[in-house]
Amino acid sequence: MKKLWQLGFMLVMAFTLLVGCGQSDSKKPEAENNKTTQSANKSATYPMTVTDDTGNKVEFKQEPTKMVSLMPSNTEILFALGLDDHVIGVTDNDTYPEAATKKDKVGGMELNIEKIISLKPDAVFAHGMIAESAKSGIQQLRDAGIPVFVVKNASNFEETYESIKTIGKITNRSAKADQIVEDMKAKVKDVQAKVADVKKRNVFVENSDEPEIYTAGKDTFMQEILNLANVKNVADDQSGWFKIDPEEIIKRDPDVYLITYNYVPNIVEKVKKRQGFKDLKAIKNDRVVQVDPDKTSRPGPRLAEGLEEVAKAVYPEAFK
Repeated sequence: MKKLWQLGFMLVMAFTLLVGCGQSDSKKPEAENNKTTQSANKSATYPMTVTDDTGNKVEFKQEPTKMVSLMPSNTEILFALGLDDHVIGVTDNDTYPEAATKKDKVGGMELNIEKIISLKPDAVFAHGMIAESAKSGIQQLRDAGIPVFVVKNASNFEETYESIKTIGKITNRSAKADQIVEDMKAKVKDVQAKVADVKKRNVFVENSDEPEIYTAGKDTFMQEILNLANVKNVADDQSGWFKIDPEEIIKRDPDVYLITYNYVPNIVEKVKKRQGFKDLKAIKNDRVVQVDPDKTSRPGPRLAEGLEEVAKAVYPEAFK
């Protein structure tokens, strides 16, 4: 099966302290604003020790300035934090932003440990998805004196927010990370408001082409996206990602057919022409839609955009 699994809750609370009881009421708002600004601009303190997803305590002796990312979602977070010039290595699978594709490559499913060491990074951001398979390689990096932080394999929006804030904390970009998370939350809230009163539609999500068609059941990242978009998943009677027969898809007869991969040319038209599919409501009403696979699967800053894309695909009339 040709597909890439790119699938990844630490809230930083800000308290406003009221000081100077002798200040006049007109002075208090200005003082509070100044204090908030100072808090937002406060620098991180190094050395810093942070516990990663494997329970390992990782020490950063100073603010990282040369970073390697071992997962596309990590890369998107680092670039969103404004660390473009500090990212010196990414994987073969990094596709966004475009500037990331021009960075030194350190391997794909198999990491080029020698290459990573040669880049002399002061921080490597690994990922929970590869922590076990790349265990020996990660240990080699640590033995070479390189701090390796394993980012949690986020399974929902809250854990994605946590990952963004944690990376922001390590890289001394907490204020920027907070802003990214708030923008994402605002986008989610806006989408939910637009689809709140729609007549709910049934959706089937296809994640790979025949003969091995896989779909998302409950307890998946995609299910949370569908829930937030006020969509009924016709495959939510099973858990996780599972293989499904075309006959079963026909039986479930979805209103909308979502395709979440792009490795097959003209896949939308191909789906429409599958044997027995012509009578599906989704086909009759021309509601077979391909959505961006990265936005809807990578636990990073564009995840809220992925939610909006799914909601628009199912309820286009709500976004006119």
